Amino acid sequence: MGFEAENIRDWQGKAVVDPAGGKIGDMEAVYVDTQSDQPAFATVVVGMIGRRRLAFVPLAGATVSPDHVRVTVGKDLAKHAPSIDTDGELAAEDEPAVFEHYGLAAATTGGARRLARR
Repeated sequence: MGFEAENIRDWQGKAVVDPAGGKIGDMEAVYVDTQSDQPAFATVVVGMIGRRRLAFVPLAGATVSPDHVRVTVGKDLAKHAPSIDTDGELAAEDEPAVFEHYGLAAATTGGARRLARR
């Protein structure tokens, strides 16, 4: 089952797991690509209590099941991804680093935002 954009809110709070079934964390929000309006990344709560942060994890190829969202990247890669504070916001100038961490092409939009929180 694919990742349906209209169901985004249903997946908030669900476990996000890697291809091997290892839990990365719980989904906090979905960011869509402003050019296609398709889900591009999820922010996932990672870290220990008191040091929690939101790591960006790509949703391309993600599949959903009743209790989790399975992404295509490994847990270690995701946990070292660019992250923001749990009440923070991704700055436009920090967006390319998120794409680059996963070897994804960060299309330049002439300074325009590429990711929008849903």
